[in-house]
Amino acid sequence: MTEKKSVRGQYGETLALLGEKYKDIVVLDADLSGSTKTKVFAKKFPDRFFNMGVSEQDMIGTAAGLAAAGKIPFASTFAIFATGRAWEPIRQSIAYSKLNVKIVASHGGITVGEDGGSHQSIEDIALMRVLPNMTVIVPADATEMHKVLETVVAHKGPVYVRSSRIEFPVLYDDAYTFTIGKGDVLREGTDATIVACGFMVSQALAAGDLLAQRGIRPRIINMSTIKPVDAALLVEAARETGGIVTVEEHSIIGGLGSAVAEVVSEECHVPVKRIGVQDRFGISGKPNELLECFGLTPGDIERAVLEVLDKKE
Repeated sequence: MTEKKSVRGQYGETLALLGEKYKDIVVLDADLSGSTKTKVFAKKFPDRFFNMGVSEQDMIGTAAGLAAAGKIPFASTFAIFATGRAWEPIRQSIAYSKLNVKIVASHGGITVGEDGGSHQSIEDIALMRVLPNMTVIVPADATEMHKVLETVVAHKGPVYVRSSRIEFPVLYDDAYTFTIGKGDVLREGTDATIVACGFMVSQALAAGDLLAQRGIRPRIINMSTIKPVDAALLVEAARETGGIVTVEEHSIIGGLGSAVAEVVSEECHVPVKRIGVQDRFGISGKPNELLECFGLTPGDIERAVLEVLDKKE
């Protein structure tokens, strides 16, 4: 059985470890440290943790000030609040000024579950991706979250990292190396390419198993860095496999699917099918029920690949 682990839980654990090495790390949270798991850092370094209360804009402004003073701020809350309520301060105070703030948001996507459409952030990647100077990353499992954090703490400039509420299958071991702006080919194939991020990488791999039963071998790529996207890898995959399916737990507008389509439309014209939330808000339900409702199951991905294969012919 595949081990599952919480990506947001890994954030809390890794942040506390990094706090020992990097004395300039400070952590801010908007009264959700139990859910974002920054409480682990708060317990270990209480003098470097700031609970800003239900005041996301203030949290971002304070993080900007701390970065300007030479600190390395990590600011956390739910994705809907981090990117929604605080978008303008992020734009003006962090991205515009190229300040060294790391925004790590939890509860991204529809698998937030019963909290419903008001809390299911399906726009956050688009909102962060449109900002100049902002790096956008969606780790595929807990191991990658650990590697991402080790990388971004040493990276100078604004970063947005998205995690989810549910536990993910663990895909990588400790030997894995994460590099900003580089995708990772998890499975080789020549018939089509599936490009996914976050939890949907696991779903893509399951879809690959279904397709293998039909004698179809898709190439499967974990594109954890949405911005800057790995254009070279995408063009190579498009030319060698002739068709692409993108899979994300986010609106098909402005996220991974848009990033891939933009590259492919300019560099290598092949069929592209985007799997994600189809221009609608989320609804309340259990995660697995919502994946079925929104067409984000391995079976849905399998059917999308078959559609792309038909278009190739």
